[in-house]
Amino acid sequence: MNPFFEWLFSQYQGVPFHLVLIEIIGVIFGFLSVWFAKRGNIWVYPTGIVSTVLFVYLLWHYVLWGDMLINAYYTVMSVYGWVLWAKNAHNQQISISPTTRKDWQVCIGLGLFSLLFVVGVYYLKPFIRNDFSMEGVQLGFHNFLFTEYIDVFTTAIFLVGMWLMAKRKLENWLFWILGDLVSVPLYLKKGMFFTSFQYLLFTIIAIMGYLEWKRLLHKSPLP
Repeated sequence: MNPFFEWLFSQYQGVPFHLVLIEIIGVIFGFLSVWFAKRGNIWVYPTGIVSTVLFVYLLWHYVLWGDMLINAYYTVMSVYGWVLWAKNAHNQQISISPTTRKDWQVCIGLGLFSLLFVVGVYYLKPFIRNDFSMEGVQLGFHNFLFTEYIDVFTTAIFLVGMWLMAKRKLENWLFWILGDLVSVPLYLKKGMFFTSFQYLLFTIIAIMGYLEWKRLLHKSPLP
């Protein structure tokens, strides 16, 4: 067997086959979703919903609760964005606008809310994992893993990016680029190679998406 594939499969040694299969399917639909987003195509949402639902299950299993919650949020926002884009789409293409000062204020609020909420979830992790019982449980920030601190950060970034995408704002791609870059080593460390590779592809597509949306914005009059 090729040394690369030997290394690849060794990353999933002991992992149930159904989890690996779910991850691969989620990655494929996630890739399709980002590709459609780059094209400004409304199919970004139905493909994205399939991916996020699968990753909610996976991330719960891998105890990445921040990203699990953000994927649950993606699912809800995808339905909202799907409806919003459908009202403003022409031939399945959407209009794009730059982020306003009011939008940035909302972004700050969403980011702070996400940080506080996800920190709270991880702070209560021992209580949650102990079947919601405080018996023998000691809360504190010393329980946080390094990956969980990163997860708190990326969750806030992706939440803001998702909201800006639903509003069809050009700068949503900047948040995706930053969050994707951070997620590559995060998921590699968690042993989720396919997901890590997905975020590497996401980074490349997000850069392309930003350039494409910027071109479309300058080409078309603002709505």
